[in-house]
Amino acid sequence: MTDVYPVCRLGAVASVQGGFAFKSGDFTETGVPVLKIKNVRLREVDTTEPAYVDQSVAKDTARYFCKTGDLLISMTGSGPQAPNSVVGRVARFTGPSDRYLINQRVGRFVNKAPDKLDQRYLFYVLAQDETLWKLVSVATGSANQANISGSQIESLEVPLPPLTEQKAIAVVLGALDDKIELNRRMNATLEAMARALFHSWFVDFDPVRAKLDARQPVGLDKTTADLFPSSFQDSPVGHIPKGWEVRPLSEAFDIKDGATFRKEDRVETGNIIAFGANGPVGFSTRANVIEPCIGLGKIGSCGSLHRSWKPCWVTNNAFIVKPHPSGSLEFVWRTLCTIDFSQFIGGSANPYMPLKNFGHTPVVMPPVPLLNAYQERAGSLAGKIVANDEQSRTLSTLRDTLLPKLLSGELSVTETY
Repeated sequence: MTDVYPVCRLGAVASVQGGFAFKSGDFTETGVPVLKIKNVRLREVDTTEPAYVDQSVAKDTARYFCKTGDLLISMTGSGPQAPNSVVGRVARFTGPSDRYLINQRVGRFVNKAPDKLDQRYLFYVLAQDETLWKLVSVATGSANQANISGSQIESLEVPLPPLTEQKAIAVVLGALDDKIELNRRMNATLEAMARALFHSWFVDFDPVRAKLDARQPVGLDKTTADLFPSSFQDSPVGHIPKGWEVRPLSEAFDIKDGATFRKEDRVETGNIIAFGANGPVGFSTRANVIEPCIGLGKIGSCGSLHRSWKPCWVTNNAFIVKPHPSGSLEFVWRTLCTIDFSQFIGGSANPYMPLKNFGHTPVVMPPVPLLNAYQERAGSLAGKIVANDEQSRTLSTLRDTLLPKLLSGELSVTETY
């Protein structure tokens, strides 16, 4: 690798502004959203579960509102043993300006020399794994609560090519990130469509109610509409469509224990993903589940759900959940997503959730033809989600390969076109 660009101390061109130290009593159930350390993920800001403060409190802290394109950094976090919560995570805020405040220990980079430094270029410099581990190495505190200061961050040395080159690098890498973000938004829309379809058919029973009112079921062709009855029947869980059944979860779906993920089955990379209650844990040389399945956490992160459309390895801290041969994987997935598994968790120091705790949960089961119809529609949406995820992973790998080569000057921007 060649280093053709000059380097400078980050503090010469940018400074770190810490967030506001809100008091615990400032936080409310609703109001102006506040981003905490947990909201600063690797590369992106998660705004789905912010804290809130009253408008009167926000009025006095206006200088701490985020602007679109701001770069944020977690100044407190874990050590390298927990990558998702590691200290020094850098994220680019893409939300609306002046809507979200930043809490203490969330740092924001302030560009002091816009004639020398491009903001998005700086993001790619700071988002490198190499930069992250430099910050981790100088953090103080414990493995569970490591801290870095603004001065430590500003002491980093960063490559500083001409501004035009910085902007060109940001354009190339930004185009990849923009497509990844577009795929994420498309998947969120597809996910919402599949969720709404399940709720309409199997929770609200909209097509049945439409028939009772002598209306044409919305969005259904005649063949599919004919699969729904035109009346209800009593059941242990209330009125359900006539001809449908209520079964305990343990009988409605095929539920088995995962298998121990042994050292000899592990590899650095591969096509077979191994996952457990906390999500992916690596790759395997072979699968213990050949067909698509769902992993349901039973130890630690009890009730967590992970879905795989490919052969996979589900570890022994999760259950393997599949439909019976005539069932629908999408129906299984949506049904599990509606269940609050927290009520079935036992233990305190080591949470666990045996099948006997939740296996009796009632599940309303429609006839097989209707399951097939739902699988066809929801499966099509799921297929698009999978394709978008696969493309995003490819683009992410390309971006991460180009990143160090572009920043070092080893690869010219013009060579990427």
